Amino acid sequence: MAVPRWRGYRSCNVAPPLITIVDDDESMCASLDNLLRSLGLRARAFQSAESFLRASPGPDTSCLILDVRMPGMGGLELQRQLVASRSPVPIIFVTSHIDDDVRERALEAGAVAFLYKPFREEELLEAIDGVLQKQLNGGGS
Repeated sequence: MAVPRWRGYRSCNVAPPLITIVDDDESMCASLDNLLRSLGLRARAFQSAESFLRASPGPDTSCLILDVRMPGMGGLELQRQLVASRSPVPIIFVTSHIDDDVRERALEAGAVAFLYKPFREEELLEAIDGVLQKQLNGGGS
């Protein structure tokens, strides 16, 4: 795997980007948390959309990795709420349920990527890299 370009944050004297994970699968949260931290990123995980919203995540989240199907509020509903509140956080959806209609709706609503579990680590890192490069280059979220 190539060295991610966003390691440039270290040379900018700023805190590493925060990637927030919302997935009801505890092992997925732990795996993604470990992966992201091993690459020098900050990570925070929530096991429900509701707990994510209760935490009142501020503008420090650079990217949101979001499961589609979860008990309670699902990923698409959370995306709708974030869009309605004008939250600019980029969303990468992950799911083990193949549904092209759901994928299309998520992407049309602004998701930057939609990955099917199990996905390759490189697929996720490429999506994150695209988001962070845009932010580093002044493209916002």
